[in-house]
Amino acid sequence: MVISTGMIILGAAAVLGAVLGAVFLGIFSLYQVRQNKEIHLRMEQNRRASEESMLHVTKSSHALEGGLVQLQKAQVESQSAFTRALEERLDKVSHRMGQSLESNNKNTVESLSELRERLAVIDKAQKNISNLSEQMVGLQDILSNRQARGAFGEIQMNDLISSILSPSAYEFQHVLSTGKRADCLIKLPNPPGSIVVDSKFPLESFQKMRNAENEIERKLAAKSFQGDILRHVKDISEKYIILGETAESALMFLPSEAVYAELHANFTDIVEKSYKARVWIVSPTTLMATLNTVRAVLKDAVMREQAGVIQKEVGKLSEDIDRLDTRVGNLRKHFKQADKDIDEIVTSSRKISSTMGRIEKLQLEDAKEEIRVDITETLVSDLTLTSLPPEE
Repeated sequence: MVISTGMIILGAAAVLGAVLGAVFLGIFSLYQVRQNKEIHLRMEQNRRASEESMLHVTKSSHALEGGLVQLQKAQVESQSAFTRALEERLDKVSHRMGQSLESNNKNTVESLSELRERLAVIDKAQKNISNLSEQMVGLQDILSNRQARGAFGEIQMNDLISSILSPSAYEFQHVLSTGKRADCLIKLPNPPGSIVVDSKFPLESFQKMRNAENEIERKLAAKSFQGDILRHVKDISEKYIILGETAESALMFLPSEAVYAELHANFTDIVEKSYKARVWIVSPTTLMATLNTVRAVLKDAVMREQAGVIQKEVGKLSEDIDRLDTRVGNLRKHFKQADKDIDEIVTSSRKISSTMGRIEKLQLEDAKEEIRVDITETLVSDLTLTSLPPEE
């Protein structure tokens, strides 16, 4: 019995081992089949990947060939465009060069024309300078002659006076009561009275003083110049200052600013002596300033002469202003009366408006009373009808 059980167990174990072996073999077979399928699948995927890679390489090669063709075409087109652009730029540069050359040629021609014109102007100016030199020589000849020099000073003085003063304010070559003839008499009111202007031109001693080569010659020329000026001052003081006929002073006109400047710069003692002699030395510039002052004095004198007429006109104007004040007062009275009338009219209008308001109020109250009576009668009638018994 025990042996039989062991045998059974052994048999069962053998059967179980056989079954387990079969199962293991089945599992191993399934694993081998799965491995084979996976290997086959991987091989198929690798084959497809290889085919796709080959196809991609083929496409890439075709695309590369197309790109090379396009690149070659683009290079040809770019080279053609570059050639055309280069030709266009060359044409533009040639055109600009032509225009520039033409413009430069035109500018050169214009510059030459302007140069010719300027040369013509320079030639004309040279001729004017030559004429001016001749005139200067002529002026020097004139100034070298004492009488001609005196006439030159008188003409310059006459031009200045006639250009500033009115003809009634001066008189040339006026003969005084003493029989002396003055170069010009400026007519001024008293005071100061008419003043004489006499022209003097001590040019010879002045030129000697300026052209002196040494100190001795300069001192001698300066002494001669001082003597000439003092002699002219004395002559003017004695001849042209007449009590009761002329002013208490006179003017000595020097037609040269250089002589005037030299006198006031280096010979102030002579100027002081001329002041004491009541002779005022003037140059063209200072004479012009003096004449402007004289013109202002004459205007003031004219204003004083017209002061009576102006005062009379001012009196008339004052009377007109008084009459205007009277008339304005009358007009103000009329305005006040008109304002009073307007106020009364406004008051009457206000009263009329108040009366109309009261009348409208009375009419409105009457209308309300009539409406109230009509409503009452209507209500009474309705109530009467509702209270009656129904008809049989």
